[in-house]
Amino acid sequence: MGSGHKVRWGLLSTANINRRLIPAIRASKRGNLVAVASRSKQKAQAYANQWEIPLAFGGYAQMLESGKIDAVYISLPNHLHAEWSIRALNAGIHVLCEKPMALTLEEVDAMITISKKTGCVLAEAFMYRHHPQTKIAGEWAHNGKLGDICLVRGVFNFALRSRDNVRLVPEYGGGCLWDVGVYPLSFAQFILGQAPRRVVGFQWQGDTGVDETYAGLMEYSGNRMAQIASAFRSPWYTHAEVIGTEGRLTLSRPFVGLETDRQLLFHPEQGEPIEIHVPDKELYLGEVEDMHSAILDGTSNYIALTESRDHILTVLALYESANTANAIELAG
Repeated sequence: MGSGHKVRWGLLSTANINRRLIPAIRASKRGNLVAVASRSKQKAQAYANQWEIPLAFGGYAQMLESGKIDAVYISLPNHLHAEWSIRALNAGIHVLCEKPMALTLEEVDAMITISKKTGCVLAEAFMYRHHPQTKIAGEWAHNGKLGDICLVRGVFNFALRSRDNVRLVPEYGGGCLWDVGVYPLSFAQFILGQAPRRVVGFQWQGDTGVDETYAGLMEYSGNRMAQIASAFRSPWYTHAEVIGTEGRLTLSRPFVGLETDRQLLFHPEQGEPIEIHVPDKELYLGEVEDMHSAILDGTSNYIALTESRDHILTVLALYESANTANAIELAG
């Protein structure tokens, strides 16, 4: 596929999150949304009518094998990410997979291997990482403007009101750490540039057996640390902070939220906070443009697959710590 073409997108499932990606694909200059698949043709057709999508498929495999799409967005429940990513890659389809990319290291390694074998692009859909707010925070941290980084902190909470939700099903990869705790975790990995050396985690499990409150401490090389927290049991709240020897950055609404509410502040050792200008950009557009560049131009994805693997490695270690009440040393 040359750089003059447009990427034909398909949606694999009719999940609610699609409503955020659909406008981003349509706002991009090098992509077209052409298809959606559901487990039933009736549901797929109703969804296609609602969102004005040309093609509707009554089966995921049917869409992958149709020859009508070049790339697929996989927004299935967590336990199905690996299976359908692999099936799409084997069908010659590029994959943007919702986070977390997989639930085991064996799954993510298989996905990476098949992506390399087929030459198809595989990327984890952490949309906030592509936003200017996050990139500017990374530049400040990596360029020494904060001095030596001492601590990264992040939180993502929201109240899950319904008990009939896939996020509460253990075998579906439920739990607040897998669902929203991966955001502050991935932010810490980005700022600190690696997976931690050791983690300690604590959780409160609800009646279905998944974590509904989770807090973790991660130790990195160079005497650097990160604290993360997530919950299904409190009102919606997100925040991130990078603390260095020369000052700190605070990010309001760092992971989701309205553009008008997103702010980046530098807090010097003395004096008032200084607001850092953050260019406006639609939150989901960056990950779509990143896919287009990788598919059409052959560029590397902004979030490397090694980084996505480290996300899974760290989550698994955090769960092991919470389940065993031990500090866990990480090994690749």
